[in-house]
This record gives sequence, C-alpha cells and structure tokens, in this order.
Amino acid sequence: MITIQDINKPEPIKVDEQLKTFQKGDAVAGTIESLRQGEFILIQTFYSDGISLLAELHKDLKLKLPNSSFKDQQAYRAEYHKLSNLVVLEIVDQKLSPKKSPNIGWLSEFYPDNEHFLLTFPQVQGLNSAWQWHEKGVSLPVLRNKLKPYYGTYFPTRFEHLVLFDNFLKHYKGQKKTVIDVGVGCGVLSMQMVNHQFQKVFATDINPNAIFGLREYMGNTKLSRKIELDCAHLFGKWIKQTELIVFNPPWLPETRELERIDEAIFYDKTLFENFFAEAKKRLLPEGQLVVIFSNLAQITNVTAAHPIETELMNGNRFQLERYFKKPVKPASSKTKRDQHWRALEEVELWVLKHI
Repeated sequence: MITIQDINKPEPIKVDEQLKTFQKGDAVAGTIESLRQGEFILIQTFYSDGISLLAELHKDLKLKLPNSSFKDQQAYRAEYHKLSNLVVLEIVDQKLSPKKSPNIGWLSEFYPDNEHFLLTFPQVQGLNSAWQWHEKGVSLPVLRNKLKPYYGTYFPTRFEHLVLFDNFLKHYKGQKKTVIDVGVGCGVLSMQMVNHQFQKVFATDINPNAIFGLREYMGNTKLSRKIELDCAHLFGKWIKQTELIVFNPPWLPETRELERIDEAIFYDKTLFENFFAEAKKRLLPEGQLVVIFSNLAQITNVTAAHPIETELMNGNRFQLERYFKKPVKPASSKTKRDQHWRALEEVELWVLKHI
C-alpha cells in the first residue's frame, strides 16, 4: 500500500553558509551572473521578489538564446530550469518565510517533521499551482465531477484526445467485464470507462503520486470498487487476459535525463517494445488494444519515427482494426511560446487486434 512517505516530493535543501539575497530594485545583472556561476540566491523579503527575478531571468535568456523552433524552446527551457532552480526560499514551521507568500497545504502534509529548510522557487511555484488545482478541482468535458489532481501527477490541460476516447467508448461493442488502463495518471480514462459501464478497471502507474492521489480522490465511493490500482511499471500484477487494454503513453521521445514528472510526457527507447510484448500476452484473442497518441513529435521534427506505425510494420503481433484522429485547437493567443506547429497537430486513437 502506497503511503504519504512513498510519494515523490521536492527534496529539502540544507545550506549552512550565508547566501546572497535578492529583492526587487537590486542589480539584476550581477544576480543573474551569480546564478550562472552556480550560486544560490535567497528570496528573503517578499515572495514577489522571486517572481520579479525569474521574469528578469526570462528577459536575459531571450536576448541570448534563439527561441523559434521546438528544439530551441526545449534548449531554452533546459537553461531556464538550471538557473531558476538556484533561486531558493526558506521554509520555517511548514510555512514560506518571505512576506505575502501563498499558503500551501502540501508543506505541512509532506514535511511534518522538518521545521527549517530551503526549496527552490520553481519547486514552490509547482507546489502552489498543484495545491490550487487540487483545492479548486479541474473540470473536464468528459467527466461529470471535477477532478482533483494530486501533486506530481500529470493531468490533461487539453481535451481533444479525451473526447476522441469518449466517442470510441460510445460505439464500443465488445465485452465490458474487465479492462486494463496502463499509466492511469490522474485517472480520467479509467473514470470514463466506468461511466461507460465497464465492470472492473485494473489500472497501473509507475508514479506513486498518481496511485496515492487517485486512491485518496476515490475514497470509499463507487469508483474505489470499480477501479483497482497497482503502483508498477506497465501491467504490474495484472496478468490475467482481458478484452480491452488502454494506453495513453507519453507523446515525445526523451531527449535528456528525465525527472519524475517528465516520465508522463517523454518516453524512453524501450517503452513501446516492452509494452506491445506484454500486451500481446494479456489481450484475449478477440480483444482490442487502444493506444492514444499524437503526431506531435513528427510535426516538431523531434523524430520521424512513429512507435505505433513501427510496431504494426515490424512487430508481427498486432494489426490495425480502426484509426481515428482529431485536430488540436490552436494555442491560446495569451501563450508566450511560439506554437505555430499546433495548427498541424492531431491526436490519434489506434485500435489494434491480434494478428
């Protein structure tokens, strides 16, 4: 059983020496140079000082780095990640020390016995955003109730693939006794299947935050009796054959060492080969394998390879039964990133069966 001690959370930083500080009005160039030298910068007076410094860091990087192509954006984000995570905040008695800081419930939940430590400013921003999403809930067009995503669990902010899957479920003619949801995440696909009268969903995820958070969200409701969870890679302990397997994998190949949350966004070289090999064993002879994907990697020139097409051509395990796609809505005019490629993006739903 996954407990609060098992979940992934930011690692407290212990720094004994006196740190340089920053507050709005200080010389920015010298502070950014200190970050480039690998020095920590402490935000001590107001929480907004940290926001101001990170805004100045963005301005500095935009002058020094190209930011036009998708790969340029990845390089930009990597450099920003490295430097911004040297900006730190002090936590005392499970509360942020600077004035006018947000109240983040995760701090007392995750660090009940740690009374004095540092976290990076981006980590605190992530904790704060996750806490707001968790408390307010997220409305999805395919679910009646609001989702309450747990910290460190990927949840959808775009919904085309969910609508595509819901349309598939509306027209699904197979048995609805059992289904395996590989990589359950925030649980939306499993909940969709319960809403479409599947009797039992066996769900896995390698991320303990996803399992812990979903179990907490379901409580003792009907969902907890319909959805059974296992914290494990791919199929975990579910070895019995089933009539339907659903997989919504990451849509981009890894290009660098992954952090835990990135595992929901980027896939490694062996993921699909291992998945299809295991799925072959667990799918009933007349069963269906559903993979939700996107052409994102191809249209952004990250790779020309498409893992599902590769499996169908070379795997000698499955054949295509049906294929559906849906265009993605244009990026919001408010976004600061150049996402012109979104006009070409399509989400995909592949229905495979045994050869």
